[in-house]
Amino acid sequence: MTALFALTTSLLWGLADFGGGLLTRRTPALTVVVVSQSIAAVVLGAIVLATGGWSEAGPRLWFAFAAGVVGPVALLSFYQALALGPMGVVSPLATLSVAVPVGVGLVLGERPGLLQVAGIAVAVTGVVLAGGPQLRGAAVQRRAILLTLVAALGFGTVFALITEASTDVTGLFLALFVQRLTNVAVGGTALAVSVRRGGAALPDGGFPWSSMPALAFVGLADVAANGTYAIAARSGPVTVAAVLASLYPVVTTLAARGVLSERLRAIQAAGAGLALLGTLLLATG
Repeated sequence: MTALFALTTSLLWGLADFGGGLLTRRTPALTVVVVSQSIAAVVLGAIVLATGGWSEAGPRLWFAFAAGVVGPVALLSFYQALALGPMGVVSPLATLSVAVPVGVGLVLGERPGLLQVAGIAVAVTGVVLAGGPQLRGAAVQRRAILLTLVAALGFGTVFALITEASTDVTGLFLALFVQRLTNVAVGGTALAVSVRRGGAALPDGGFPWSSMPALAFVGLADVAANGTYAIAARSGPVTVAAVLASLYPVVTTLAARGVLSERLRAIQAAGAGLALLGTLLLATG
């Protein structure tokens, strides 16, 4: 069950990242974040009302609130790092986020077996390579590396926080709702500050109403991924769940190959293969 839910997390996050990446080509990234997360918040609010999730309110929701604060900061840092580039360095480096939940699992006493340790090493290596690391070329700005490391730390922290935000499925819906409301508040504040400083909130043609289905998909896929990861981390070792959930860059790369006909470089194809091998080692270990 841990492997199933963690791999589902990777699928959902990978597709959400792919969709978000396409949307930000035409719409400011902050607007994409705020609108997509607002849609997710509305849907989650309806689910919480329907399931009576308010009865699960308690101190654990502070973990959800913290995840909601950290998430947008990490995402914006990642987008800024991508803008400074090169993507071939930024994207693979961001996969260091897996170190946070794996470290938490080890501190809590988890001790993966030898086969699982090998699977972790192979899978993480595969994810980095699947991102198409740029090994040669222009020097990378120090600020881009710093922002990427901030993003990686933030993403990993969200992984760890959302696991602690609830104890059952009903409480998980409430936790995800609180997280999304906080995401919208933080992202909305950042968007307002950006506009006051002269930034654009909308593309030249106005609000992209035709993109609403895609925005909804990005927001709902992201929130669903948070939910499946929380279930995966609670049903088995966090070290295994975190590594399998971190395979989402492979999904994004394959989606770009299938939808945009982007050609995979040899190093990316090798990385995808290693990620699959690492997954098999983790699942059987």
